[in-house]
Amino acid sequence: MSKARSSLLRSGLIHIALITYTLIALFPVFLTLVNSLKARNAIFREPMALPTPKTFSLVGYETVLKQGDFVGYFQNSLIVTVVAIALVLLFGAMAAFALSEYRFRGNTLMGLYLALGIMIPIRLGTVAILQGMVATGLVNTLTALILVYTAQGLPLAIFILSEFMRTVSDDLKNAGRIDGLSEYAIFFRLVLPLVRPAMATVAVFTMIPIWNDLWFPLILAPGEATKTITLGAQMFIGQYVTNWNAVLSALSLAILPVLVLYVIFSRQLIRGITSGAVK
Repeated sequence: MSKARSSLLRSGLIHIALITYTLIALFPVFLTLVNSLKARNAIFREPMALPTPKTFSLVGYETVLKQGDFVGYFQNSLIVTVVAIALVLLFGAMAAFALSEYRFRGNTLMGLYLALGIMIPIRLGTVAILQGMVATGLVNTLTALILVYTAQGLPLAIFILSEFMRTVSDDLKNAGRIDGLSEYAIFFRLVLPLVRPAMATVAVFTMIPIWNDLWFPLILAPGEATKTITLGAQMFIGQYVTNWNAVLSALSLAILPVLVLYVIFSRQLIRGITSGAVK
């Protein structure tokens, strides 16, 4: 009974800590949403106050929708993020399965090599990446961003998924082989369903840096037709004057997909984070 109570207590503390952290992390989001619905003077005079009939204003959203192709920027960000996440999950899961399932010479070195991408920021290779994109004619295309973000997300995905795949029962996989399942069938039909919490965790952790990134869209795809939502919001920030209503409104609209994804995958995300913490 003592072990069971200790396990339940530990699980409860973990969930309380996660909920508390979520509330703290969401407070800046709430503040951004609230101030996007207020007039400019009210933003600076009472930034913590809720909108009132006197301070309520939608001028920021009107400016965002009238200036620039905000819908196009949103679409570009959505395409890049969804495709990059799909590629990261697919190739990351396949590489993690190979590293965790098969024993071959250089297995450990290969794992360490792939893990280097977590420690070495991809932005250090910006000049080489830009030169490669120019040589291949991919500058000002969404393909360039998708390739870079896929390479950026793979190391962490492989590291997380390989650890989860090592916990999948060997008896289950061997039973599938005895029944005549191919390695691809074992991977897609037996292993992937068991690591869904890890997949959700990787998806969330991969989406946020991609969706919020400004560096690579500014370097690789600054054209009007390929701007992402984060880059498009910079048009309201000037050297001397900044349209704070428009900036906060653009950021509020950009936050919505991240919140929706978190709500959808929240249960799987918590399971993925806390997996192995409670015995």
